[in-house]
Amino acid sequence: MEVEMKIRGLMMDPVTNMPIVILKDPASDSVLPIWVGIYEANAIALEIEKVATPRPMTHDLIKNLLLGLDTQVHKVVVSELREDTFYAVIWLERDGHIISVDSRPSDALAVALRLDCPIFVEDQVLKTSKLASAVSDRISSDELRKWLEGLNDEDLGRYKM
Repeated sequence: MEVEMKIRGLMMDPVTNMPIVILKDPASDSVLPIWVGIYEANAIALEIEKVATPRPMTHDLIKNLLLGLDTQVHKVVVSELREDTFYAVIWLERDGHIISVDSRPSDALAVALRLDCPIFVEDQVLKTSKLASAVSDRISSDELRKWLEGLNDEDLGRYKM
């Protein structure tokens, strides 16, 4: 079963100094942090903040290719967590054919933002993610909201919402 989630924020991990995308299920307390690369975080941040670039960035190019090929993106799914690595699938449709494309979650999220398609996480991923389980067990929705909203500019780095 898949759980629809929204990107709640983008922040820097103070320990590893790596960006983290925070996915949140609006209907529950489920939270899924996904560590991403700096370039992918930048691509996500540019779209969140609706920053126009003078030339198409990689994920903009992907969007333009898909639209030019009359291909619709139905959804992206964070499908698996294996050995501390997340996996994702982008679900496309072209000429009535459904196509699944393997993707890193960061790229799938950047594409989903550009094409305004839903983001899902397999419930098994949520169950097996130690951090997601720990966070949802420890923190209520209100506490999480307060924690996320209480992050300052230093906590968020340059990725503000």
